[in-house]
Amino acid sequence: MQLHLMTWIEVEGYLQHSQGIIIPIGSTEQHGPMGLIGTDCICPSTIADRVGKEADILVGPTINLGMAQHHLAFPGTISLRPTTLIALIKDYVTSLSRNGFRRFYFLNGHGGNINTVQTAFAEIYADWSFRPVDQSAGIRCKLANWYAMPEVVKLSQELYADKEGHHATPSEIAVTQYAYPENIKSVELTELEPYTRFPSDAVDFRICFPDGRIRADSALARPEHGARYVDICVQAVKKEYTDFVEAD
Repeated sequence: MQLHLMTWIEVEGYLQHSQGIIIPIGSTEQHGPMGLIGTDCICPSTIADRVGKEADILVGPTINLGMAQHHLAFPGTISLRPTTLIALIKDYVTSLSRNGFRRFYFLNGHGGNINTVQTAFAEIYADWSFRPVDQSAGIRCKLANWYAMPEVVKLSQELYADKEGHHATPSEIAVTQYAYPENIKSVELTELEPYTRFPSDAVDFRICFPDGRIRADSALARPEHGARYVDICVQAVKKEYTDFVEAD
């Protein structure tokens, strides 16, 4: 179920039996010569959409922009500042909590978001704690990174071993190939640059990794691999989400 495809009356009905929602979050940034700029939002959105359909769980609008400042030297990248993303997440959660949502499961596709999202959660909890004492149930937020789920890590090791790398990985590109087969790119890739440190800013990143990849052989991606990733993630997210919303 997609929030933006429902009426307020339908949402009000949903809240009669559930106070939880899945919120996909990613980034709009370069993913090497053959990776789509929308990779980090396509992946969690694709997984969340399947979860919503199979388990009757509400899925909120994807947060497509994230913390991507280190990719800004590549055309097409759009980044938010940490304070902007924190404010966006706070307003998103607070808006929904106003009418009864209490469990917010963020399905993330971009490693650069992690610290900022967790800070946003801390700000949300602080705001709730400073409210006058009342009888309303508190808010809980959870961040889940689809690419770091044990089932995903295991499959990546099986398919790509050490060529999975750290950015523009074949696993994430495979998911986009599955989701958008008409947009599969085929290019000749250069030899991978050595990884010695994570760059500090956009200029430094492009110096360290001229084509945008970090130790990742993107060419290994296949749409059939993407189908496997989505299948295992859907099952993992359904279980983790259920455990989260049902916890005391």
